[in-house]
Amino acid sequence: MTTISNENYFKVRGKDLYVEIHGNADAFPLLYLHGGPGESCYEFCYHQAERLKEDFRLIAIDQRGVCRSEMINENEHFSIDEIIMDCEELRGKLGIDQWALLGHSFGGYIALKYATMFPDSITRIVFECPTFDFGLSSRSLLRKMGEISKEEKMEELAEKCFMLAGSASTAKELMLKFIEIRPELGEKGMKVHVHNFSHKTDYSRYTDEEWQQFFERSNVHVNRLIGGGEMFESILLMLKKLKHPSLLIRGQYDPVMSKEQMVKFQEDVAVASVITLSNSGHFPHSEEPDNFAKLVVDFLN
Repeated sequence: MTTISNENYFKVRGKDLYVEIHGNADAFPLLYLHGGPGESCYEFCYHQAERLKEDFRLIAIDQRGVCRSEMINENEHFSIDEIIMDCEELRGKLGIDQWALLGHSFGGYIALKYATMFPDSITRIVFECPTFDFGLSSRSLLRKMGEISKEEKMEELAEKCFMLAGSASTAKELMLKFIEIRPELGEKGMKVHVHNFSHKTDYSRYTDEEWQQFFERSNVHVNRLIGGGEMFESILLMLKKLKHPSLLIRGQYDPVMSKEQMVKFQEDVAVASVITLSNSGHFPHSEEPDNFAKLVVDFLN
């Protein structure tokens, strides 16, 4: 068997797509879909590539327009479906008949849509702290930010967060408001998403100038998705259509996968398991990397 551990650019539907491949060429393929939107696969691969490559052919991408992939042009049509179509073409280019999906956060949203659009391309799905409804996730994020603000004696900010969480604002309004006011927490804002800070990510592979360029590129991706509005449409009803065996891995302290969404997942997905990691927030793959990798291997094998 040929061992693979490399990074490539594939021309996918007219764009250069950054792709990392780790593991044995003959091993079962697993596609990682990052969250954000616009987060890239860098952090996931840093913590999980070495852990998963013994069991899978791990394929991780920077989605169209994100980080190391080619930037989205101003006049270029772009939507979530474009990301899914990119995945389908990449699958064909790699000669893969079927693969499993691992979607983190917004990547879980993409994975669910992908599975309903192309069910025959996918075998199993791992959802890691996904969102299927940005309105519910944003309200939950605002509540957690309110709780942290209260702990930090920032009563005015806490009141603002709780008021927004209980308001009749739209999913888009709530998310944009969360993004706007989170900096008021300063460094404590990290606690909204991260519970266990033990496992650091080394970003020195690229220079500060390169990261700035990547950030600017990803920002176009994010703004186009926000402007298009499609991501704010709840896809909770799609869970009933999901026939693939599915595992939901959640962090005990993750606010993105809200209780309402978890209950809906358990009720509506035909073949579903839910496992909670007790020392994680929104990033179990980096907060409890060994436990996370074992869960993925056990489920997919």
